[in-house]
Amino acid sequence: MDPADLARFAAASAGIRSLRRVVFVEGDSDREAVLQFALTVGRDLGAEGTAVVGMGGANSLPRFLEIADASGRDLALTGLCDEQEVPVYRRALERVGFADAAHPVPLESLGFFACRHDLEDELIRALGIEVAVSIVAEQGEGARFERMRRQPAQRERSLSAQLHRFIGAGAGRKARVARAFAERIPPESIPAPILGLLAATRPPT
Repeated sequence: MDPADLARFAAASAGIRSLRRVVFVEGDSDREAVLQFALTVGRDLGAEGTAVVGMGGANSLPRFLEIADASGRDLALTGLCDEQEVPVYRRALERVGFADAAHPVPLESLGFFACRHDLEDELIRALGIEVAVSIVAEQGEGARFERMRRQPAQRERSLSAQLHRFIGAGAGRKARVARAFAERIPPESIPAPILGLLAATRPPT
């Protein structure tokens, strides 16, 4: 097993006394958003025994499924991915016997949920583009964003596409902005894939 993967898994589950569930997400921005949305609806995933693991990319899922299996615990597994990564997740789940290739079912029925396009698009839609841009400005990034918008390659793109591009550039910006966006989205506007994921991780009563 890759030591870096093991370290990511260990860091995500650190401090959780009784690990019961693992949520696999593609990256740190997804992790920040999921944790914040849980707080928005009054839940502390760590206290519930749930670790949210940012894997560093969808293609890492097979390795992280192996880590979860090797832990020796009977862990409930769920996850979140971008729309284009659904086939990657499905193949990984089939490979470990979590899904049946001969009888495919919706990924959601297995506890794995896909964002429409990607998480950033879901967050921007939930906020509205004007609010999303204002939050970026509040983060001290307004001038940088405006400079990027004036670049020749960006001028013909929509404001939403420009913002999406800006969020993905710059060290740490994607995770920081994802958390800030999630903090401003009220419970009734939480994107459907996140609501599904939170429902799938709810402890039995």
